[in-house]
Amino acid sequence: MTALYEQRRDDAASAATGETLVEVRNLRTYYGGDGVFAAEPVKAVDGVSFEIERGETLGLVGESGCGKSTLGRTLMQLETATGGEVRYDGTDVTTLSGAELKEWRQNVQMVFQDPDSSLNDRMTVGEIVMEPLNVHDWRTPQERRQRVRELLETVGLSEEHYYRYPFQFSGGQRQRIGIARALALEPDFLVLDEPVSALDVSVQAKILNLLDDLQAEFGLTYLVIAHDLSVVEHICDRVAVMYLGNIMELGPTERLFDDPANPYTNALLSAIPTADPTAETDRMTLRGTPPSPRDPPEGCVFSTRCPMKIRPEKYADLDDDVWEGVEVFREVLRERADASASTTDRVKELLGVGGADTDVDEVVEDVFGDLDVPSEVSQHLDTAVEYVEQDDVEGAREHLREEFGSVCEREVPDDHVVDDTGRFSHCHRHRGEHDAPGEFLDSHGYDR
Repeated sequence: MTALYEQRRDDAASAATGETLVEVRNLRTYYGGDGVFAAEPVKAVDGVSFEIERGETLGLVGESGCGKSTLGRTLMQLETATGGEVRYDGTDVTTLSGAELKEWRQNVQMVFQDPDSSLNDRMTVGEIVMEPLNVHDWRTPQERRQRVRELLETVGLSEEHYYRYPFQFSGGQRQRIGIARALALEPDFLVLDEPVSALDVSVQAKILNLLDDLQAEFGLTYLVIAHDLSVVEHICDRVAVMYLGNIMELGPTERLFDDPANPYTNALLSAIPTADPTAETDRMTLRGTPPSPRDPPEGCVFSTRCPMKIRPEKYADLDDDVWEGVEVFREVLRERADASASTTDRVKELLGVGGADTDVDEVVEDVFGDLDVPSEVSQHLDTAVEYVEQDDVEGAREHLREEFGSVCEREVPDDHVVDDTGRFSHCHRHRGEHDAPGEFLDSHGYDR
């Protein structure tokens, strides 16, 4: 332990337990949406709420494009929030600007995903780590140089590295340089955006152990953004599962991994590779791709892909393969009507030029050709086909939504508390009149 950080260690040891450091309420970050021919805004973060306690590590996981990095950057005020609050130690930082924002940013720093691109190869290691100190005019130049040398020692490098350049280091060493830079101003809160995803497995373990040691030493609070669930399981106290700008489940790591409550969490965990590639596992495969964040579903954002989607009562006993076919057909129509079409396509649509593809009969044949489709289902499929052939894909979608839609598509689910730890799940199946996700899995023969 260096003398520089002895006071920091003592302050961390006396920090109050259970004290909320970061409080997020209904946070929204949207992009675009302005102009005559502009599409709907991209809803990267759409109504997110959670808290992070001082000294805690919260993991944030989800598919690429779900809004994880945007959320992290919005917490740091590197992105401007469209709405909602981010309270840091009681202060709503979304209202800060100018000198106040600059002063606050000493408390929050970021470690980036790629240690190659996040460091300037034209600057020495000493200059890189000292840059935050120069920006904030921290003490004297001599004290800054001494701080940098001690920071390098803290992250497992040595004083002799001060005058070297980033290209002279390995990936793991470069990430240690990035961590040293993030620690320069003695922040309380670090946003770690995929901090080890670009590193070899053996190096990942060393960096994760370093982060653990630094947290214990200085009382740091982490938000770890990751797609590697094994990393999250190793380092995080709690985990938030994100999909299409929404938090689907949040709770203690062990509980969430042992008994996932949300259908999306179940799907993510079922995709983790097993040590034995020949072992038979009940994977929960998701169909299609996530909807465009310009046009998210009106109800549950996961409803277009959810394998546990609640059916209308009249189709509760419909053959599973036929029901899956209906959902696949609706997914095809959704992708055709995707709001992310180019500006040229939107202008053509407004002018009545061009139209949707007309091979919908082939799609129906591919999806339902080998199935025994009841007449009460086939008549609605035929009606949808007629709409598409008249270049009215939205009419086809609306007809099928009225017939086969459910509460999952009509209403946004509440955050249901599912156990005594306060873990919540964003899913209609936790309402008493429906089978809970766990009951659904048991009844469909999945191993849990």
